[in-house]
Amino acid sequence: MRPLLCCLVLAALLGPCLACPSPCSCSTKKNGRLLAECAYKDLQEVPEGLSSNVTILTLSANRIGWLGQGSFAEVPEVQSLWLGYNQIGVVEPGAFALLVHLKNLDLSHNKITDFPWQDLRNLSGLQILKMNNNRLAGLSRDAFRSLKDLRSLWLNDNELTTLAEGTFDNLPSLSQLQIFNNPFNCSCKVFWLKKWTERTSVSITKGGSTLCVAPARLKGRAVTDIPDHHCVAPSVQLTYLSNLDNTVMYDGLTLTLHCSVAGSPPPEIRWKIQTSGRRVEINGPNVARDGNVKQSQEHFLVFKNGTMAIPNFSKEDEGTYTCLAVNDVGTRDVSVNVALAGSENPAEDLLRDDPHAGHFGGRSCYKGDEMDPSGAGEKLVIVYHMPRESKSGAVGAVSQVPLGTLLLALGIVLCW
Repeated sequence: MRPLLCCLVLAALLGPCLACPSPCSCSTKKNGRLLAECAYKDLQEVPEGLSSNVTILTLSANRIGWLGQGSFAEVPEVQSLWLGYNQIGVVEPGAFALLVHLKNLDLSHNKITDFPWQDLRNLSGLQILKMNNNRLAGLSRDAFRSLKDLRSLWLNDNELTTLAEGTFDNLPSLSQLQIFNNPFNCSCKVFWLKKWTERTSVSITKGGSTLCVAPARLKGRAVTDIPDHHCVAPSVQLTYLSNLDNTVMYDGLTLTLHCSVAGSPPPEIRWKIQTSGRRVEINGPNVARDGNVKQSQEHFLVFKNGTMAIPNFSKEDEGTYTCLAVNDVGTRDVSVNVALAGSENPAEDLLRDDPHAGHFGGRSCYKGDEMDPSGAGEKLVIVYHMPRESKSGAVGAVSQVPLGTLLLALGIVLCW
């Protein structure tokens, strides 16, 4: 009786560990890991009844077409998951999110067009990720952000036309990358990839096959051979002028800012305006050729040539005016802090001799590649003269202070 009891107890203890669906074969490896071998079984879905102790699950070469949120709920300890050569076209969010012990994930040779990249956030121990030979047309910039241990990444033979700058940042362990046989559009949006490959120690397998499909002039050329002159980061220069001749009346002051940009491709010009009462963003000209204002910010007139005019400039318009130059290579900006003040003496020579001066020293305010894109610490304060006859009582009070004192109090910072 006692031997039988012992056998029953032993069976009860080992039973759950050896649970195995009928199409699969399960065994314990020498290292103690439990292998569930379910490849080449003509399966149409992940089988049920797997042991919770499975650490290696092979489901390659089946006919699985869908992975749901609970497909792997029975195997939370799995470390290696092989799903290559199936027909997977749909992966629901959450399908892999709980597999925190996963080290190897093979999804190659499937039909995946969209993948829940957020599922990878919990897989910090992942070392190998194979997603080659699918139908991926795009990647989230932060798709691999949490994969600190990732060593090998396979993305070749997909439908990727571009990659966001920084896609492979935050991957300190990455040593192998495969991105060949993708139809890259070699606009300047992928120029960063060329620069990255020049400085990285990562082995990029078959780099010569990482070719451009578009534009036509670069078709068949390696992404790593995009000409440097083809893509130039923006530079931006901001100048300003006020119509001081018309400042007899407060309502007569017009502030004009002009943003000059350069780069390849030609940058777009955008404006950001921050005053004490509002924040405005203008992404392009709002004044048509016939003079009609196309947008609601009619107080800020933005023209195609990069000029902004603010008629009837008042104390409410004081604030920070930022011009941004944006192209596929990057973004540069320069800002000017505008303040309205008064003086007993006319400032007839202020900005008149050099209407494009960036500050009272006569230099333009310029920001190029070598500058900090944030523009922090490079703001320029302008004080505009207003006569005593101003209609505003507030400005009248300011006009009692000498202009030189105002300049010191506002702390002019020169642009470099």
